[in-house]
Amino acid sequence: MVPRREVDFLVVRDGEPWFLAEVKLRDTALSPALARLQGRVKAAHAFQVVVELPYVDADCFARNEPVVVPARTLLSQLL
Repeated sequence: MVPRREVDFLVVRDGEPWFLAEVKLRDTALSPALARLQGRVKAAHAFQVVVELPYVDADCFARNEPVVVPARTLLSQLL
């Protein structure tokens, strides 16, 4: 099996890469593609967004290394 080297979304703000997002339904094992692509595109943040995780009261943007986050938590911070 060939390792995946892509992520689902690259979000750009003010013309610069802001964050990467790999979306999973349940998988909380951090995708190695996140760190690899974050280094290449110089995005400030990289998230593995998991749909079936409960909301947590945490700042997703407080860390710069790739991190697993609940979809509800990340989406609440984009408003």
